[in-house]
Amino acid sequence: MILKKSLTLCVIPLIILTTMVSADELREKIENLSLENALELVKKDNLELKIAKFTEEMKEYEAKVARGHAYGKADVTFQAIRSNSAGNVFGFKLESREADFGDFGAEEFMNNFGACQQGVLSACNDMYSKAPKNLNNPEVRNHFQTKLSYMMPVYTGGKLNQYRNITNALHMMSRLDTSKLLNEKLFQTTKTFYDISLVEEYITNLSNIVTNIEQLQEIVGAMREEGFAKEIDELEVRARKSEVESMLSQAGFNKKLAYQYLSFLLNSEVASIQNVDKMAEIPNVIKEEVQENNLDIRKAKLGLEITDMAIKVQESNLLPEVGAFGEYSSADDNPFNKFFAKDSYTIGIQAKWNLFNGNIDKNNLERAKIENMKVYEQVNLAKKGIYLKVEKTLTEIKSKDADIRSLETQLEFANKVYETYQAQYKEGISSISDVLIKQSKELEVLLKLLTAKNERNTKVFELDSIIDRGEEI
Repeated sequence: MILKKSLTLCVIPLIILTTMVSADELREKIENLSLENALELVKKDNLELKIAKFTEEMKEYEAKVARGHAYGKADVTFQAIRSNSAGNVFGFKLESREADFGDFGAEEFMNNFGACQQGVLSACNDMYSKAPKNLNNPEVRNHFQTKLSYMMPVYTGGKLNQYRNITNALHMMSRLDTSKLLNEKLFQTTKTFYDISLVEEYITNLSNIVTNIEQLQEIVGAMREEGFAKEIDELEVRARKSEVESMLSQAGFNKKLAYQYLSFLLNSEVASIQNVDKMAEIPNVIKEEVQENNLDIRKAKLGLEITDMAIKVQESNLLPEVGAFGEYSSADDNPFNKFFAKDSYTIGIQAKWNLFNGNIDKNNLERAKIENMKVYEQVNLAKKGIYLKVEKTLTEIKSKDADIRSLETQLEFANKVYETYQAQYKEGISSISDVLIKQSKELEVLLKLLTAKNERNTKVFELDSIIDRGEEI
């Protein structure tokens, strides 16, 4: 039966029930909230927008990290080592500028040399064959070294510049994502305001119908007392009243859901709002402005710029890389002992140029170029597709406007017909069934009218969101 279709008028998606915050997390109730103030609250307090802003900040720091790579890297290192390894101990002495000929067995050599001259043949043999004891079996030694090092890229073929540009572009992309989310939340908030206003209009109309049914009940009751009506007539009217009251209850539930969803969007509990006009104003559409401001098109254009940068990154792989480094250090067997007397430095430069890697870099470059051409066509598709969506939405709005005008005329006519049949029933010309059928038609038209208004407003808000008014948090 047509009255059962009232469930289709539910203007708020039931999915919100799974995402709503609990009442104790909300602030004081807001009374008589205007749409303008609600939109400001969304910008300031909406939880999803706050999360999006954190994502923005993370992307900004990623861009700063990419910029930091161009400045090189400076480290200070302190080492404390203890060893009796021959290689380590000799190296420690060299770094401490303490190595002497004694470490190479000079004393043992000279002793054997003197003995050899005195005719000791074994000493002559030991001069060249006996291993130096101090060199091969040194005593355990401590080693403390402090080193300051600095490395920086000198030339990377433009790779670092492009990485910096790409991360900056990705930060801008995150800002566009936030703007798109903001558009969605403004759209949902505005639509909810209009939904509530339409539901309240619906409730008012249903209340009037209940009043009419009560009047009809009185008429039927009076006619039955006079013997002109039957018990079945009273039952039919009572059933109709129960049905309309059920619809009224459902409308009240929908209104409550709408307020809960609005509270979720604003992160504040809203008790009442200032009703808005039932018909949203159609925004002015200029093709050039749509293609300039639409967020999807702007994201596609930014994506094209990123692919341009990606090509330059791949081109840099075919160019040489040059880096410079410098070290300043001091070492001793005691920490910081004679630091400047035992200091040393090392500076250098390194150049690297890949000559062959199986054409990997060349193929990656060709792939990047193809990706760029693909995104270029996607930008063109976005421009045409978005404006096609704009024209389609405008057409749908105009169609709904025509439906609304027709339904308003039908509703006015249905009201007149119901009043006529009610009068005829009092005169005994029409039956109660005829009266209730005409009332059913009135309800059917009312449902269609409010549904058409809701669908029409939704299309208006969608159009406004597509155009993008440049709202920012």
